[in-house]
Amino acid sequence: MSSPCHTSAMLLVFMALAVAGAEQSEERSCDVIGDESSESQMERALLKKLEPLSHMRFNVTVEKGKTENYVYHFRVCREVNTLHDFAGLVQTDRQSKKTTVIGRINETQVFNGSDWIMLIYKGGDSYGSHCSGEKRRAVIMISCKRGVTASSFSIISEEREKEQECFYLFEMDSSVACPAENSHLSVGSILLITFASLIAVYIIGGFLYQRLVVGAKGMEQFPHFAFWQDLGNLVADGCDFVCRSKPRNTPAAYRGVGDDQLGEESEERDDHLLPM
Repeated sequence: MSSPCHTSAMLLVFMALAVAGAEQSEERSCDVIGDESSESQMERALLKKLEPLSHMRFNVTVEKGKTENYVYHFRVCREVNTLHDFAGLVQTDRQSKKTTVIGRINETQVFNGSDWIMLIYKGGDSYGSHCSGEKRRAVIMISCKRGVTASSFSIISEEREKEQECFYLFEMDSSVACPAENSHLSVGSILLITFASLIAVYIIGGFLYQRLVVGAKGMEQFPHFAFWQDLGNLVADGCDFVCRSKPRNTPAAYRGVGDDQLGEESEERDDHLLPM
């Protein structure tokens, strides 16, 4: 009796572990600052536009003398690692191995221009003696570069000499920041494409009909060959009539015939034909 109960309990445990593992494997994404109801359509559209970059990881190393040697780890709307909750951009000191969260994805701001997207992570670890001890903030400028999913991630500067609103500024290139290309055709282009398509259908269809149905050979396979031949002749005659500058048929010039070329006159006379 205990065997079925034991099996059922084990199944329940496995199901619970599977659900827990699925929840842990699902990565967190960007959460715009404020209530969900206050998010604008533009912010949602921009976050969706950045989704192709979410599976990528970006690293950049900065070395300033012997005192500052850092590696910055960044992900777009995903956590860099599981050591720090919601950490979207982390600084690691290569000497002491100390990690500092620069910005978190649960405090995100995003807006854009014509060919760029600005992604801001707030809520980083607090400054020590700088910037009145406020929390760090990462600003990532994503510029348009067609044909490139993502490249050239780098740090531009760290502004920490102010009393407030200090930030780390990064930049990168990506095609997701590019505006959509207009593919509208003009009326003339549409008419030209339509005309060319009709001509192609006429020639190919007529050729197949003449060859397979009528049984024509050679140039006779061209649809309405006699009509186009006559039309070509008429056009050629008309062009010749309009374009020529001198008479088409000039009278032939004949050379005079000299006396030396004439044969000797016969001495025979027709006197015998005259009446006596």
